[in-house]
Amino acid sequence: MDLVDVGVFVEAARVGSLAAAARRLGIAPMAASRRLAALEQEVGARLVHRTTRALSLTTEGEAFLPHAQAMLEDQTAALAAIRPSSAGASGILRVTASAPFGRKMVAPMIPAFMRANPDLQVDLQVTDAINDIVASGIDVAIRIAVLRDNSLIARRLDANPRKLYASPAYVAEHGAPKILADLADHQCLAITGVSHWTFMVGDKPVQQRVAGRFTASGVETVHMACLGGLGITMLSDWNIREDVAAGRLVELPLADAVLESWSIWAVYPSARLVPAKTRLFIDALAAHLKA
Repeated sequence: MDLVDVGVFVEAARVGSLAAAARRLGIAPMAASRRLAALEQEVGARLVHRTTRALSLTTEGEAFLPHAQAMLEDQTAALAAIRPSSAGASGILRVTASAPFGRKMVAPMIPAFMRANPDLQVDLQVTDAINDIVASGIDVAIRIAVLRDNSLIARRLDANPRKLYASPAYVAEHGAPKILADLADHQCLAITGVSHWTFMVGDKPVQQRVAGRFTASGVETVHMACLGGLGITMLSDWNIREDVAAGRLVELPLADAVLESWSIWAVYPSARLVPAKTRLFIDALAAHLKA
């Protein structure tokens, strides 16, 4: 299978147009069309629906795309293995992170990382959903949790302390919880579908039931509700530094419990060789978190 043909297909799928893919690849539109037709002949299936203005994948094209991307990634990794280490990263790096972490912690380090690796393209996908990174063609997923999925390779980047917070207005009106059991008497702002928060009492995990009049599907929305005085929620240190410094939020320590310890992880698909772009990005993010 000609990897140049595969490259045309992948780029066309990414930009949604064969003509745009041809421009990005520096080839004539007719040549791109011939290469895509040759690939379809090779795999024995129609991969795209083509119109004069746009392109969409067929069912077969959607099934083939992650394999096509993997072929190009393997080629890039093979070339990187024989390049000098000073050559840097190249190709397309696809990263996913939660919306708040992507915006506050990942996005700020991307410009310097891309300047250090001028042959690299970065696609940062911010979402609070936990996607199948293999099926989605993701190179690195940043996850903040107690990691339990051992089918993937993961590297711990840093600790992720979390604490309880509320606005001064909420505390003035409702008071602050002193012990874990007090949370039952407070408005707790939780993610939709979450009914318990995990605390550590000594070395023992304890599930505390929480409830409130407001829930939301994302951390950023819960954060905004907390700032608005709707209740108490748990937030990561990196997410509330400015709010605490400005007096918009106050920490609510409990005398008998602390929130379960989480960490920041870089998760990537199992592979024999980790591409240089993945390794360099993870190193850069780890250094940024510790700076």
